[in-house]
Amino acid sequence: MSDRTDRTLLRLYEEWLEGPVRESLERLPERRPGFETESGIPLPRLFTPLDVAEIGYAQALGFPGRFPFTRGVQPTMYRSRFWTMRQYAGFGDARETNRRLHYLLAQGQTGLSVAFDLPTQMGYDSDHPLAQGEVGRAGVAIDSIEDMQQLLAGLPLDRVSTSMTINATAAILLALYVAVARSRGIPPDRLSGTVQNDVLKEYVARGTYIYPPVASLRIATDLFAYCRQTLPRWNAISVSGYHIREAGSTAVQELAFTFANGIAYLEAARGAGLPVEDIAGQISFFFNAHNNVLEEVAKFRAARRIWAGIMKERFGARSERAMQLRFHAQTGGSTLTAQQPENNIARVAVQALAAVLGGAQSLHTNGMDEALSLPTEKAATIALRTQQILAHESGVSDTVDPLGGAYAVEALTTAIEERVTAYLRRIDELGGTVRAIETGFQQREIQEAAFRHQQAVERGETIVVGVNRFTDQPGEPAGGSVPLQKIDPRLEEEQRARLAAFKARRDGAAAESALAAVEAAARGADNLLPLIVRAIEARATLGEIADRLRGVFGVHRPAARV
Repeated sequence: MSDRTDRTLLRLYEEWLEGPVRESLERLPERRPGFETESGIPLPRLFTPLDVAEIGYAQALGFPGRFPFTRGVQPTMYRSRFWTMRQYAGFGDARETNRRLHYLLAQGQTGLSVAFDLPTQMGYDSDHPLAQGEVGRAGVAIDSIEDMQQLLAGLPLDRVSTSMTINATAAILLALYVAVARSRGIPPDRLSGTVQNDVLKEYVARGTYIYPPVASLRIATDLFAYCRQTLPRWNAISVSGYHIREAGSTAVQELAFTFANGIAYLEAARGAGLPVEDIAGQISFFFNAHNNVLEEVAKFRAARRIWAGIMKERFGARSERAMQLRFHAQTGGSTLTAQQPENNIARVAVQALAAVLGGAQSLHTNGMDEALSLPTEKAATIALRTQQILAHESGVSDTVDPLGGAYAVEALTTAIEERVTAYLRRIDELGGTVRAIETGFQQREIQEAAFRHQQAVERGETIVVGVNRFTDQPGEPAGGSVPLQKIDPRLEEEQRARLAAFKARRDGAAAESALAAVEAAARGADNLLPLIVRAIEARATLGEIADRLRGVFGVHRPAARV
């Protein structure tokens, strides 16, 4: 479409607006003040060809599977293969979680996704004093190779992709997974999956870090190198914007701070002598899907274009594989409400639709009860059925990038790209990602965005159905009659008993020798992963390995800020 044609269309539209039509439109009340996205992007009453004329359709759209991948990373997208349907599972002990994983696979789930409890995330065994009261609560408790064997019992590790949401102890959990596979005779090169391994976002938004940032980057790059050599089908890191958004960021901040972290990981890998072209092919991303469908679709499309540009221009990537942004999406946990929890089914469906329209490669849908507890089997099944309905009944997967070319989507895609790029320039000016984290830049930006959103909710400018509008009758309890997932209070004691028996049966001298080798490697420059695998196979525990690393690297203490 030529610029002349664009202007003709706009003139005709302006003529149509003259007289009674314009007067009637001006009398219409506005639904809410401002009319902008939560990222602050203005929303005119109507988008027209002129809103995208400056970038030109050929540049803005391109083709799926071709640089800059705005329309998708594969030429055929969901026409040839649906996104991987994952449901996050992890609670109690390994046996309980294993039952849930088998159940979900039987219901049609196509990939595994495992959540770990806080002690496991923080590098403490279940018998550590700091683990008391948290064992098996926010995920599954994993202390030893026996726990991991039970977690994965009966699962086809050479045929199913496994995602593990773990960061500070990612190297240890990956070593546990590899050790279990090897004990079954499955070579590492047949394993596929993702380990999150994104510690930088823990300093920014989540808090489950252990070591200082520089030490964490060293462990992360050791994992990159190990995967490159040993697990070619494994994603060595999933750079996560999800938790940044959960902490209260805008969609623009989610992308900007995630990409800043991704840049830092690649720079660390390059500094360690690893070829960026190879490492980039083992990086995936993890994004949030919120309620504003148009902004979220535009966010995902802009993300692919931005990352392709970063890889090509900043890192000199030449292969399309290195420039492709592949991502997993999860519906927004922070958007779920304890009030009228059945409404969360609709929220999750809307958010999942945005992720699919935006071209996700993998998707997790939250249970309706997750504002109240871990999801019940019924809630998890409804969430999975939501994905299956989108895939098989909605028709949105029948054509690639079905919203591509829509004036609103293209204008929002470009606006998000411009704002993200401005943030990345600012972080570079501050000295890079790690330096910006140390000064608290990202943290302050997220806190301010979260505060603005909460103010808008409290003033009623942002409507949350069932919370500040269309609420339940006075006196009706939050959650109504929705049944909740219960964790057996005896679980913690039983887990500790199993751990004590495990330690009593092992060869203590062999475990100690393997732990000493891990510590020596941490003090030197050898890759930690092969030695951690050996320590696992010598029956060292997760907490013991993490303690040796703590002894070498220390523990991160964030600067106090008001």
